[in-house]
Amino acid sequence: MDKLFCTELILGKEKLRKLQNAFVTVIGVGAVGSYAVEALARSGVGRLRLVDFDKIKPTNFNRHLCAVEANLGKPKAEAAKERIAMIRPECRVESLAIFAAEETLGEILADGPDLVLDAVDSVGPKTQILAACHERKIRVISSMGAALRNDIFSVKAGDLTKTSGCPLARQIRKKLRERGIGKGIFCVYSDTPVSEEPANATELPNAEDDYSRGRPRRKMGSLPTVPGVFGLVMAHYAIRFLTE
Repeated sequence: MDKLFCTELILGKEKLRKLQNAFVTVIGVGAVGSYAVEALARSGVGRLRLVDFDKIKPTNFNRHLCAVEANLGKPKAEAAKERIAMIRPECRVESLAIFAAEETLGEILADGPDLVLDAVDSVGPKTQILAACHERKIRVISSMGAALRNDIFSVKAGDLTKTSGCPLARQIRKKLRERGIGKGIFCVYSDTPVSEEPANATELPNAEDDYSRGRPRRKMGSLPTVPGVFGLVMAHYAIRFLTE
């Protein structure tokens, strides 16, 4: 039987055809993004552009789908591309190991994707991505903070202006308002409150710090389950948006 037979059974031929003709860009192929990417590929999405500057490190092993010993040091976007090739080689996948910022968004959003999934966890780049999608009228699904969460049932989806309990969402709302952007950003978030400056966070060790720009990054505790749920919820809504 065809690999997409069961997807066709639930969606029907016409909606499956829409997925096969869809072009999705995923920015941030970390823990959340890796689950979203795999679900999109398995659902039948025909073309994917995967964007991530980072490489797979030991601290990714508790939650990243592509984190295996053979992939240590490999760009996350390239590792995800190789994994998809083993699942659905007919899916056209492009990997970009570049930092998402104002000067690279032209390349990242080239060819007018049907949908963008934003799984970036830094405030500046995330704001720039969402603003660029808004200005270009590209539909976007954005992931808010999945770290420090341990309740999968607190994961919700909706407009960014309606979120609660998420410090990252609060910062992004403020940054977007400064750019004149209010409603219209769909996101996945957890409404379980966490501290703005969590005690269970640590500075990223120098041996793992590959970032030459932005503020020093901190490592925060995470489970394999909650980021996975975030990514799968993003992919679920992506399927709905692409087939409606």
